[in-house]
Amino acid sequence: MKIAIVAIGRLARSPETELVKTYVERATNAGRSLGLGPVEVVEVESRKSGKAAEAEALRPHLADAHVIACDERGAARTSRRFADEIGTLRDRGVRRLVFLIGGADGLDPALVGEAHGKLAFGPQTWPHALARAMLAEQVYRAVSILAGSPYHRD
Repeated sequence: MKIAIVAIGRLARSPETELVKTYVERATNAGRSLGLGPVEVVEVESRKSGKAAEAEALRPHLADAHVIACDERGAARTSRRFADEIGTLRDRGVRRLVFLIGGADGLDPALVGEAHGKLAFGPQTWPHALARAMLAEQVYRAVSILAGSPYHRD
C-alpha cells in the first residue's frame, strides 16, 4: 500500500523539512517488507486562495485512494491504534492511503466530508511544517510497530 502525505503549500528549507524527509525515508525503508510504501510527500500549490480553490487543487491527488483528512475535529489516536488502522487498510487491499493537510485556514469542509476518516493531533493548533513532521513521524512509528521494531515503547 502506497502512503502519501498531500499538503497545501511548499515547505522552505528548515529543520522541520529535514525531519519530514528523514521520517519518510525511514518509513519507506522499513515498510518495504510489510507491503507498505513507498511513503511520499506531495506539496500542492493552489492558483487561487481560499479553501474551495485549495480543495480543487488537492482533488486530483485523491483518485482511487483511502483519504484521511487531518482536521482539528477529527479523532486523536494512540500510536498503536494508528498503526492498527494502517495495517487493517493494507490487509483489506487498499492500494493507496492519502493523508491530507490543508492550508492556513484548514481543509474545505466538503473535502473533509468526502474523506474516509479524520485525524487530529490533539486540541492544539499546530504550524503546518510541524504537522507534516509529526504526521511523517507517526507514519514511521506505525510502520515500526507493525514490523515489531523496538522504536515504539508503550
